[in-house]
Amino acid sequence: MKKPNDSSFTDRQSSSAAAKKALLERFKARPGPDDPIMQQRRAEREAVSVARAARDAEKAAARAEAERLAEIERLRLVEEERLAEIAREVERKAEQARRDAERPRKVLLEAVQYAQMRAAGKGRR
Repeated sequence: MKKPNDSSFTDRQSSSAAAKKALLERFKARPGPDDPIMQQRRAEREAVSVARAARDAEKAAARAEAERLAEIERLRLVEEERLAEIAREVERKAEQARRDAERPRKVLLEAVQYAQMRAAGKGRR
């Protein structure tokens, strides 16, 4: 594709060389690693990196503490459930013992009632 001003090959070649030269000069004009500005920027980046690492460490510690507290809560709930199960078992056994204690009295009462019924029936015959 041609440029609108229809320049010749030599014009395009010279403009390309000038652009390369400008790019090279711009690259050479950049400050070196021992430049005070570059050292300051490097120090700022390192300070940001250290601060980020400190924040990450704090977050990790907070996360570990939250996990520890969650584990303690989970263990507490498990222990409460175990104690509730033991209480239900004790209550069930107490109910069974109460029923077992009433059984002889019921049997005796039924035997007395049966005997009374038989005695009342024998008297009528």
